[in-house]
Amino acid sequence: MTGQPAGRPHVFDHMDRRAFLRVAGVSAAGAVAAACGSGSPTSPIASTGVAPPETSVPPSSRPPTGPPNWDELRSQLAGGLLRPGGDGYDTAKRAFNPLFDSNNPVAVASAKSAQDVQTCVQAAAGRVTLAARSGGHCYAGYSVPESGLVVDVAAMNQVDVQGTQAVIGAGAKLKDVYAGLAAAGRALPAGSCPTVGIAGLTLGGGIGVLARKYGLTCDHLSSAQVVTADGKLVTASASSEPDLFWALRGGGGGNFGIVTEFTFDTDPAPNLTVFSLHFPAGSAAGVLGAWQEWIAAMPPELWANIVISGGSPVQCRVGGCYVGAPSGLNTLLNNLTANAGARPTQRTVKALDYLGAMNYFSGSSARQSFVASSRIITSPVDPAKMVALADGRTGMDLLIDGLGGKVGEPAKDATAFWHRDALASVQIYAPATTKTRSGVTQSVGDVVAGLAAAGAGGGYVNYIDPALPDWKAAYYGDNAKRLQDVAKKYDPYNVFRFGQSVVA
Repeated sequence: MTGQPAGRPHVFDHMDRRAFLRVAGVSAAGAVAAACGSGSPTSPIASTGVAPPETSVPPSSRPPTGPPNWDELRSQLAGGLLRPGGDGYDTAKRAFNPLFDSNNPVAVASAKSAQDVQTCVQAAAGRVTLAARSGGHCYAGYSVPESGLVVDVAAMNQVDVQGTQAVIGAGAKLKDVYAGLAAAGRALPAGSCPTVGIAGLTLGGGIGVLARKYGLTCDHLSSAQVVTADGKLVTASASSEPDLFWALRGGGGGNFGIVTEFTFDTDPAPNLTVFSLHFPAGSAAGVLGAWQEWIAAMPPELWANIVISGGSPVQCRVGGCYVGAPSGLNTLLNNLTANAGARPTQRTVKALDYLGAMNYFSGSSARQSFVASSRIITSPVDPAKMVALADGRTGMDLLIDGLGGKVGEPAKDATAFWHRDALASVQIYAPATTKTRSGVTQSVGDVVAGLAAAGAGGGYVNYIDPALPDWKAAYYGDNAKRLQDVAKKYDPYNVFRFGQSVVA
């Protein structure tokens, strides 16, 4: 979570706001997402003094109480353990968003293997709050719990492409995932921010620039290695722990255990054409109205977003990518511009290979200070009402990602990801400092309420927001009850609890 000039977070699960703006036609840089598990399963725990998984505490047994023995735990971890006041602690505890720099976990464990994760869970479950951290982009800061243990899986970052499948450690960042896949001529639909961890992205669903053509990241998950609340390492797949496998595909990070490794089915890496369109000031309502109708009618090869930038006047830009050549894309863009009520002042179309396109949508890995939330559009909403919400709110963006296509093919209850029928996701993003945080949070909340009144309901768990009204139904819809049942089955004593865990 380091980088060059500051950028702002975005919506393709983890593209930052500047990266999103690049998609929509200005230079960009990137970041943001939710975080959870990660890893790589190996052999049983070596001489650590901790029982191996096959003799670990059964789910029916209540976890022990009292503080963990931190010195003992430190001695058992290959990756080390940092406590407040120790060298490196202040850096190790940091999440992506500086607004959470004041959070002080009781310890930060660096996990280098699934064994390390098991050791952490066996030592601390039921004693302190446990939070796995992959990329550290959780919008609510849940990966930096006050007085809790952070299990940082960043070191578990292997990307191993084996034929049509990729085995990826949960700590792998998207920039490394894309590079590893591209080197093997393969692709995985995922997010945009270079420092987002594959774990949080996948567990919340995984919206990205290839989603309409190839589906969500979680739709490509074949199996996952998971350390459960009793310290066991299990494999979740369609044939092994199927309820857990269902929940991991969209149920949100941090709820059911700590994922240490993912196996994904991949696709051949496509050639892409990226584009951006700038429209004149004052045209946002007309462009948004046309965009909503246009994206719903487009073939799945085309993915597009639209950003509504607050201020006086409100600005708008459209951008995205096309699986194919520029000639095919230009015809589709002409259809939008003919109905937008205004001609773009700038139009850019560029052919790139898979890795080049992923880098185009990426950007700076600099930390970013912001408040954000989300809504979901299932059918076109009144564009004038939406644009009015941005009027005068300088610095705030409504970042709208087109969905549909392959995303909508599975049934709403086929995986935990509920919003299969969505037309688009909306992220509300606003920069903030510790001094302005309260006022910005209120402003974002007002826009969230206004979007609901305009017809945009629901929410996306990877843009998790503690203040989102009726958040459980917003994120999970009718899947919430099954998710609660799965969590109670695998974590009966709520070891992995946090402010918006599914059993909260």
